[in-house]
Amino acid sequence: MRLNLLDPQRSRPLTLKVRDENSFICHKRYKIKVSFYKELIDFMGFSTTAIHAGNEPDPVTGAVSVPIYQTSTYKQEALGKPTGGYEYARTQNPTRSALEKNIAALEGAKYGFAFASGMSAIDATLKLVKGGDHVILGDNTYGGTFRLFNRILRDYGVEFDLADTSNIADLEKAFKPNTKMVFVETPTNPIMTLTDLKAVSDLAHANGAKVVCDNTFMSPYFQRPIEHGVDIVVHSTTKYLNGHSDSVGGFVALNDEKDAEWIGFVQNGIGAILSPFDSFLVLRGTKTLAVRMEAHDKNGRVIANFLAEHPGVQKVYYPGLASHPQHELAKRQQSGFGGMVSFETGSIDNARKVLEGVKLCTLGESLGGVESLISHPASMTHASVPEETRAKLGITDGLVRISVGIEDVEDILEDIDQALA
Repeated sequence: MRLNLLDPQRSRPLTLKVRDENSFICHKRYKIKVSFYKELIDFMGFSTTAIHAGNEPDPVTGAVSVPIYQTSTYKQEALGKPTGGYEYARTQNPTRSALEKNIAALEGAKYGFAFASGMSAIDATLKLVKGGDHVILGDNTYGGTFRLFNRILRDYGVEFDLADTSNIADLEKAFKPNTKMVFVETPTNPIMTLTDLKAVSDLAHANGAKVVCDNTFMSPYFQRPIEHGVDIVVHSTTKYLNGHSDSVGGFVALNDEKDAEWIGFVQNGIGAILSPFDSFLVLRGTKTLAVRMEAHDKNGRVIANFLAEHPGVQKVYYPGLASHPQHELAKRQQSGFGGMVSFETGSIDNARKVLEGVKLCTLGESLGGVESLISHPASMTHASVPEETRAKLGITDGLVRISVGIEDVEDILEDIDQALA
């Protein structure tokens, strides 16, 4: 669809290309506004989308920031006539709806759902499979995801096998007649192994399976899995999307209408929803996602190169290094390398000295905040993964992971250097 508008300053028409009637149009000279949901017009860049998608001024007060609608229910105009379509806050909330539109737009998806945690988002997504169905899970996945499959879903009849999704030949061998889903992380946590999303999507679709990608590490700023053929994208909004270590949440983004209806039904039926206040915090966070990710990426590259040359470090895992075995794939599939860096110290004693020796970096779980966080994957994020599996993947007792923050990089370098010394 095209809109032909008369430019009042130049007396000539301006043509704007719009993908559909539900697009959002914003131009400083033209007072045009079509309610946003499905797609954005072609000229809106990532930062503009991050700031404006879902963020329409409040119709009552004109508030620029979406208000925190801290309510459990809504007045109905008459029997069967809810005001504005809102009936009960577990089902709908205006603050949450704004966030869902926002992140869906950033991922290039038609539909989005905000959950109480990243794990509840993954769990809701896995409600698309049933007992007797088979799922292929990436062998180097977040420990909580592995625990969900191994300790919970297995008891409900969902079959799963681990596979190296970075190796297409290995992945192909894992398919069964009842395989319905392939679940991948890329880059993986914490070894930073990449999966070729297009190759995996092509293979899965040829075998009648959907592909789910955990995009937490890269965020939609550096990687948009749907553009590579992925069906469903999940996030822990706790991490980069929020970016300030003050909210826990999760997200599901997808394009298939039937699957979206089911995810929405599950969200309402189970009720693991993101609160209005947390929705507000994440919506605030996504406005600065682009500038934050650029800063994380810039600092991450510096830290990774420093560690790669340090005599006290045996190995560095970071896709931005030319020595990374999938560096070329990273350049092709991602628009940046991010701020997640892992490195091998050689022993638990060496790791402990680093983890307890830092002063600026904070020892703790999680990642993606503006502050630098340092952790010990073997005893923290991947403690639920069997020791033999961790060893096979390279998650040793000497492995340390850093979520490089956006502090002055010289200060981060000095802190890590003195801890390694």
